[in-house]
Amino acid sequence: MSNNKFQPPANPRANDIYYHLAFAAFLIVGAAVVLYAMGRVPVCTCGTIKFWYGNPNGAENSQHLTDWYTFSHIIHGFIFYFLFWLAAARAPKTARFTAAVALECFWELIENTPLVINRYREATISLGYNGDSILNSCSDIAAMALGFFIASRVPIKLTIFLGLLFELTTGYLIRDNLTLNVLMLLHPMEAVKNWQGGL
Repeated sequence: MSNNKFQPPANPRANDIYYHLAFAAFLIVGAAVVLYAMGRVPVCTCGTIKFWYGNPNGAENSQHLTDWYTFSHIIHGFIFYFLFWLAAARAPKTARFTAAVALECFWELIENTPLVINRYREATISLGYNGDSILNSCSDIAAMALGFFIASRVPIKLTIFLGLLFELTTGYLIRDNLTLNVLMLLHPMEAVKNWQGGL
């Protein structure tokens, strides 16, 4: 006699989570491969890997695991969670998470094209910006995933508070944040650029 009836039923929700996590990991690996093909360096050419690099204007910015712009990528996760909740509220949260990872991967590829790198150099205070290392890009994607996870777990008021806290803190300490970054990329303002440069 079969003992199948004594086995616990399969958990389709768990299978769904594993599937989407595996697919998200596949997207990140795929983005890393494409970045390598684009000529991006795997890690900082300085020869070391740092958990934190705190000089936003230094040569090693966007080359290590985390920096001041990591907070902007966490906010990406907040925003993506909200947008995909609006656009596909009935879709499983895991599917929305995978879509957010795909969008962030796409942005990392676009951000590291010569067109956008030159735009950063010409329109913002990032005069020495030469693109991200692959390690930094993957870390940025992970930061977005963390932001998405936080937004999915905490009350919306706390998510908004954290987003504002990150923006105001980085705006005060380094005179740059996600809002200013987007503004200067899309509609550069000389007054803002002078303020960011301490002029």
